[in-house]
Amino acid sequence: MTNEFIAKDSIYTVKEIAQILRISERSAYNFINKTTDFKVLRIGRCLRVYRDTFDRWLQGVTAQEGSV
Repeated sequence: MTNEFIAKDSIYTVKEIAQILRISERSAYNFINKTTDFKVLRIGRCLRVYRDTFDRWLQGVTAQEGSV
């Protein structure tokens, strides 16, 4: 069995997501809890978001807005 660890720079915290999206931390928690658009790691009550999946999602959202 191999042990994997997640490098700190490969995940976002809820606070970082809130800052990126310019929303409150409470709104970020609510959003992260409801979304299936990117990969979320749940450890008890702690949430972490995989940076690569969130960045791809955000690029897709901003690309769609630019084409409207």
